[in-house]
Amino acid sequence: MRFEETPVSDSTMVLAAPEQSIGSPWLWGISIAVLLALLVTDFLVTRKPHEVSIREAVGWSVFYLALPFVFALGLWAFFGGGQALEFTTGFVVEKSLSVDNLFVFMLILSGFAVPFALQQRVLLYGIVGALVLRGVFIAAGAALLQAGTWAFLVFGVILFITAAKIMHEAVRGSAFDKDVSEMRSVRFLRRLMPVTEDYRGTQMTVREGGRRALTPLAVVVVAIFATDVVFAVDSVPAIYGITEDPYLVFATNAFALLGLRALYFVLHQALSKLVHLNHGLALILAFIGVKLVLHWAHGVWPAVPQVPTLLSLAVIVVILTTVTLTSLHARRSAKEPATSGR
Repeated sequence: MRFEETPVSDSTMVLAAPEQSIGSPWLWGISIAVLLALLVTDFLVTRKPHEVSIREAVGWSVFYLALPFVFALGLWAFFGGGQALEFTTGFVVEKSLSVDNLFVFMLILSGFAVPFALQQRVLLYGIVGALVLRGVFIAAGAALLQAGTWAFLVFGVILFITAAKIMHEAVRGSAFDKDVSEMRSVRFLRRLMPVTEDYRGTQMTVREGGRRALTPLAVVVVAIFATDVVFAVDSVPAIYGITEDPYLVFATNAFALLGLRALYFVLHQALSKLVHLNHGLALILAFIGVKLVLHWAHGVWPAVPQVPTLLSLAVIVVILTTVTLTSLHARRSAKEPATSGR
């Protein structure tokens, strides 16, 4: 049997042939246009500040949760089951991490006593900021991957550090015990300009005493943007552990973030009951970190096994299901002594 050698440029050493992205220019164009249309719709919904009813929040949440699965069916029909599975797994990971975003958003909104009618506008600003930042990080991540497989090792280390930090805070029970007024971005902003004592509707700046001043709404938005940077650093390496296709990375992040505004009001009470969620997120990030390191090692030593996408999805679903059940059990156990003591 005779094998033909494939000529390779002397200046290039190929460790593993990268898969071609499914994101053609027209697909990118349509996707960005749809994303902008959905964001404009959200801005129109929040144009007039109002308290969000549970019916409105559930309706929008169902809509935004159905969209990614319709999109996955489209991927399966046009590109095959592999891309659809990568997208679905990536979406589950990103949605899980975005729920952690909601915890921090809840802390900031309560810390600044944001009026209930203005909360959805603040959340929408935070979502737009997160989309922009993740777009930047996705592009940077793609450039790193083009530079060499060592980028997978870097991403893996980032996720290990993040997982350790989240687990440490979860065990100590101090993940959300922070004074938002002490955030560096908030203190810096207050040194630059005066801040009014009260909110002025959706206005971020007003003229007061002959000079321009910020409203608390502007300070809240800056605080939200500052946390968006941190979450982008964690989120993008995590999704690159599922797929290397920049288009799928973009799509999973967009779908995971779009429905957060409505989901916040649906889960406002439920979030406080998921006491073990951060434990689960730390385990998920650590698992994806292992997958990234194995992927890097496979490029150097082909005998090293890789983690299949289907196995990744199964592990992530098992972790999320487990922490949800243990959280509910912990809440039930905490109530039993109080009930029995009556």
